[in-house]
Amino acid sequence: MAQTVLVAGAHGQVGQHVTERLGASDHEAKAMVRDDDQTEEMDAIGADETVVADLTESVSHAVEGCNSVIFAAGSGGNDVYGVDRDGAIALIDAALEAGADRFVMLSSMGVDDPDDAPEALQDYLIAKAEADEYLRESDLEWTIVRPGELTNEDGDGRIRVGNFDLGDGDIPREDVAQTLIACLERDGFVGETFELLGGEHSIDEALESWSR
Repeated sequence: MAQTVLVAGAHGQVGQHVTERLGASDHEAKAMVRDDDQTEEMDAIGADETVVADLTESVSHAVEGCNSVIFAAGSGGNDVYGVDRDGAIALIDAALEAGADRFVMLSSMGVDDPDDAPEALQDYLIAKAEADEYLRESDLEWTIVRPGELTNEDGDGRIRVGNFDLGDGDIPREDVAQTLIACLERDGFVGETFELLGGEHSIDEALESWSR
């Protein structure tokens, strides 16, 4: 079923791939960006609509009219608690208030064991873990996707899903974006959390093998 999907972090590297793919699909892609001067770029890659909203401020207007949210935003390490945690929580609340049903969270491998990660990543992983837990406790139909190291290589549409450890592998951002959309379209992934790496099986095959 076609959905109107808010892409939080649409100007980011994963978010651009998500927006472009959604814009070329039957879904309506509503790109959420932080600055006015980013709207033309969103139009150029196929967004059906662009809304300006800052995750550190009110985001209620951004999710109006949306059925679903893909959260692909990130602080880049500059404000992990303000963006990666509090911003995500604010958007979860806004989605509920707006009547959205579905929320797919781009998280990170390693969030369950931040103390085992390099010190520079620990605050980020703690922030993501707290946002993930808030989403799990919400009334939204959620999926949490936790990729390994992200690369800018061209995606080949081949992945592994399961339970992995930080440092076990990497995955192109393009394939992460495709997986986020695929999870959005599968009812069997409501309430699922999984790690994601590049692999040998097509996205459809890998997800089918994981789905309960």
